This record gives sequence, structure tokens and C-alpha cells, in this order.
Amino acid sequence: MAKKNWLITGISSGIGKAMAEAVLAKGDFVIGSFRKKEQAESFNQQYKGKGYAFVLDITDGAGMATCIQNVHNRFGAIDVLVNNAGYGLLGAIEELSIEEARAQMETNFFGTLQMTKSVLPIMRKQKKGMIIQISSASGIRSTPGFGLYNASKFALEGFSEALAGELKPLGISVMLVEPGPFRTAFAGYSLVQAKERIADYESTAGRFRMVMMERNGRQDGDPVKAAAAIIAAANAAIPPLRLVLGKSAMENVNAKIADLQRDMREWESVSVTTSFD
Repeated sequence: MAKKNWLITGISSGIGKAMAEAVLAKGDFVIGSFRKKEQAESFNQQYKGKGYAFVLDITDGAGMATCIQNVHNRFGAIDVLVNNAGYGLLGAIEELSIEEARAQMETNFFGTLQMTKSVLPIMRKQKKGMIIQISSASGIRSTPGFGLYNASKFALEGFSEALAGELKPLGISVMLVEPGPFRTAFAGYSLVQAKERIADYESTAGRFRMVMMERNGRQDGDPVKAAAAIIAAANAAIPPLRLVLGKSAMENVNAKIADLQRDMREWESVSVTTSFD
């Protein structure tokens, strides 16, 4: 089997790091992004000839275009794009400032959208490729106190589902990965919290904030096993559009499906009366 080039954003920690290490272990080539120059330099020294790292803030559209062009010129094909970079934002909707909300969307949604759009011309010319979007179970079911993170992942889910239909005839596939809680830095130093606190939301958003703090470092999910599952699904004859990872994620997604089915069933008699006679 020919060696593949994997472009993975955000490989400094968590699932992104585990993905990079797993891809390198199987003999494929990793092209990865870091936020810090020293991290990229260390990676390039350690994996010379096996991988290449560059510095990128995925909210920098101009810098991204330059990086992708340089990567293409240097390595040619981009066989798999893994959009992993992102962060969580805690806070009730009213607590979050518009600036905090925009920053969340700029990274988790617009940054991923821009990276996807930057790589698509290369994949279309190749007439092959795969885009793996690291979404979240929180992109399927919302939680009080996580609303803007939910919104960013719901938006990612929406455009990626449409994109999958647009790209299928072109030989390019899309897979959404929806992890639950994994033992990464997501709930630690990379998690951002709303600056404002409103006492009325302590029993909802405040409670969820405490759960996230208590869960940090004790999450059930193993990033190494997540990476193995993602690679196995990516290499399947027919990869899934959605790959839910973890027991908690399965429970939450199934609960969302049950809620939808209940509402549709209970209100079907009203829903069907809204067409013209």
C-alpha cells in the first residue's frame, strides 16, 4: 500500500498528538501544525524524513493559504486532512461576551472551514482524498454551560454533512468524528471560561463547569485508542459519515435521537397539518 500524506492540525496534545504518533507508527507521512515555533522545531528534529511540522494559527487565513501552498509544493499530495485544532468555551449564553463567542467560532468553525477550503483544490485535482473533521458528541447534543462550543460544533456538523454530498462524486470522502470525554488537555489548560459569572446560572452552567473541572484528568476515553479507531474507520472500504467515540458519547447521541423521535411522534398530528390544502 502506497504511503499517504496526512495533514493534521493541532498535534501538540490530545487526540491530535495521538493521531500523529499513530500515523507515523504505521509508516505514513505526517504534516502537522503547532501554535509554537519551538514545538515545530522539536518535531522536525525528532521525525526528520518521517514528518514535517509548521507553525499555524488556524484563525490566520492568509498564513494558512501560504502554509498549504508551501506544503503542496514540498510534498505534493495531501491524501488525508484531519481538522483537529480547536478549544472548549465554558459559560452560560448570557455570561459569554460577543467577543468570546466570536473567538470560539473563529477557531472551531471558520478556522476549520478555511482549512478545508484551502485543501479542497488539491484534492479535487488529485481526484481523491479524505477529510476527517474532529467534531464532538457536543455537536449532536447540547449541554447548559457549553452552548457556544455546542454551536461551533453544530455548525461544523452542518457544513461537513453537506460537503460530504458535494464531494462524493469527486472521489473525496468526509468523516465526522464525535468523541465524548477523553483524557486530554481539553478540560485542562486549553479550556476557556467566560469572564462574567451570573449567580442565576449556578445550578445549570455553574454545575457543568464544576463537572468539567472534576472530570479533568479522569476522563474515560483513551486518546491512543481513539486514534486507532479513527484510522481504522478511515481505512474502511466504506468509511462512516459519523464516528461516535466513547461510551458517554454513545449514550448522549442515543439520548438525542430518542428526544427527537419523541417530539416528532408526539407532535406529528400538528406537524402534518401545515401544508396548503
